[in-house]
Amino acid sequence: MKKVISLAAVLALTVGLLAGCGPKEPNQPQGGNEGGDTLVVYTARSESLNNAVIENFEKDTGIKVEVVTGGTGEILKRVQSEASNPQGDICWAADGPQLRGYVDYFENYVSSSDAGMMEGYKNTTGYSAPAFCDPPVFIVNTDLAGDIEINGFADLLNPALKGKIAAGDPVNSSSAFNCLVAGLYAMGNGDPMSDAAWNWVEGFIANLDGVVLSSSSQVYKGVAEGEYIVGLTWEDPAAAYVRDGVSVKVVFPEEGTFMSGQCVSIIKGAPHMENAKKFVDYMLGEACQSYVGQNTTVRPLCANATLSDVLTPWADVTELKSYDGEWVADNKSQITERYTEYLENAG
Repeated sequence: MKKVISLAAVLALTVGLLAGCGPKEPNQPQGGNEGGDTLVVYTARSESLNNAVIENFEKDTGIKVEVVTGGTGEILKRVQSEASNPQGDICWAADGPQLRGYVDYFENYVSSSDAGMMEGYKNTTGYSAPAFCDPPVFIVNTDLAGDIEINGFADLLNPALKGKIAAGDPVNSSSAFNCLVAGLYAMGNGDPMSDAAWNWVEGFIANLDGVVLSSSSQVYKGVAEGEYIVGLTWEDPAAAYVRDGVSVKVVFPEEGTFMSGQCVSIIKGAPHMENAKKFVDYMLGEACQSYVGQNTTVRPLCANATLSDVLTPWADVTELKSYDGEWVADNKSQITERYTEYLENAG
């Protein structure tokens, strides 16, 4: 059985390890590719996705994987802090724009499996390969919605939904932030800082009627349990409720959403470099991608991967072509500060 370690649990060991002193901990492999059967993966992905990929990789290759989990920011900071003495092999934590500032910490490697990925999701940087996608969507309680039309961002201004919309705080929640950004692009006709976009924000905040949830899980749980009619969340947890027979549905906004690929990267100087390359090849391969598409609620990016019936077909998804992930990454503070200002004024 693979060992899963939280980033917080090993944080106290980092200073001593970087200095090269003290005992070698089991979650901190040293040296090259000794034994040929070890890999250390730093991941911010969901438990279900980690298990779907890693457990099958172990079974199919015989390579034992040690998993270190943490938030995206924690994982990236750890990779950066260990640059002079890498302890991990794989960083699986963020999308391409978030990784731009970390280019120097990743190995240049383009997998042979990259050719099979969908257009727009190939490894064009050399250091990060888009593997899966978890886009911003709505989760709608079908029992409560009744005849209320909830097809897109404009519908969130319907007075019938006042106080019945579950949304998180974009300052502290990545799902809430990404849903906000999708709404800004969609309602601003491609310009997230336009008057039209922020007029929509003003109306949306008014319709929230003070509902700002402290965690992303409260959003989809609140809708599934009948506390709210609609919530702004990721596709993965929303589709999981559909799969489990809960009276909810996943709505991709008719105005569009963005489909940013979550990337896998090899850490520069990885202690188990060859195994790290095998892992990337495996993750991007059609077999792994189809397994994830059929057995989880995460969207694979391989062109020939098959999806389960609970995932919305690609043909039925409207994508925001104007979305600029690099611009969003560079202007996150500006967006969240302005949103907070609107929220305070509404109060």
